[in-house]
Amino acid sequence: MDSVHLFLADIWFFLLGLILVLYVVLDGFDLGVGIVSLFACDERRRGIMMASLSGVWDANETWLVLLGGALFGSYPLVYGVVLHALYVPIMLMLFALIFRGVAFEFREHARRKLPWNLAFGLGSLLAALAQGFALAGILQGIPVSQGRFAGGPWDWLTPFSVLVSVGVASGYSLLGATYLIMRTEGEIQARSYRRAAVSAVVTLVVAVIVTLWTPLVHPFVAYKWFSAPYMFYIAPLPVFASFAFLMLFRALHRHRERAPFLWSLAIFVTSFVGLAISLHPFLVPPNLTLADAASSKTLVFMLTGVGMLLPIMIIYNSYQYLVFRGKVRHTHYAREEN
Repeated sequence: MDSVHLFLADIWFFLLGLILVLYVVLDGFDLGVGIVSLFACDERRRGIMMASLSGVWDANETWLVLLGGALFGSYPLVYGVVLHALYVPIMLMLFALIFRGVAFEFREHARRKLPWNLAFGLGSLLAALAQGFALAGILQGIPVSQGRFAGGPWDWLTPFSVLVSVGVASGYSLLGATYLIMRTEGEIQARSYRRAAVSAVVTLVVAVIVTLWTPLVHPFVAYKWFSAPYMFYIAPLPVFASFAFLMLFRALHRHRERAPFLWSLAIFVTSFVGLAISLHPFLVPPNLTLADAASSKTLVFMLTGVGMLLPIMIIYNSYQYLVFRGKVRHTHYAREEN
């Protein structure tokens, strides 16, 4: 096979991974705040939590749009197989994202804010669970025959996928709680420390189970983890992830404001890097490799477009967070709810 084709396929694997990580960490804390808001005691606290997302939440979801378009253009075979195999969780995720978006906007103009606040929180939870089911479906492996999905519509629903979906929701709750620690103060911040600690424990347990389960199911992953030279690339990742968890618990115990969020981001990024190295060169284990699934005609064309668009989106997102940085104060929402 053409070496240029293989090189471009690897470049696109990296780009898709980068876009996916940016979506997960940015929309992850967004969804996490929605999940955490379900446990708020009153509407004023929910209002403050939602206010912390004003100006950034809708831009975070543009990374998902870019991910879908990039996957369709670069790996159309994978796009078709994954959409067919994971149709139910993907549709649930899209419905939940639309549902929470409508709730966020309508809440501003509603007299009774409770229904819209709950809709935002439940939509966030459903989206997180659906993404967990989709991730588990890929990790479990998708049967493919002659370029088509060869399984059933409910293959993704297993005890393992339930565990992973809970882990993803817990991980997003961790991001959301640590984000609220950074953006709020007083009682909301104090409660966020406790919720972050609980979420971190659940996330750690699920991460350990998934880490042990994956090489047992996929022999090629076990080969990478325990054979030279791959093991030398992978070995530092669980070590750093363990260190990041320790530093996260330490930062929460010492009531740091920024460090918990940064260490949570480090945990997510490290996890996805480990996942990418483990699965490479497969996009859909155990059958579809990068080279087999890549579209030779569109790799260069798509690379040019995404190469121009990606820096613009990163700069725009960075500017948003710079503009909307700082604490969300209680006084404005105390007046709003009265």
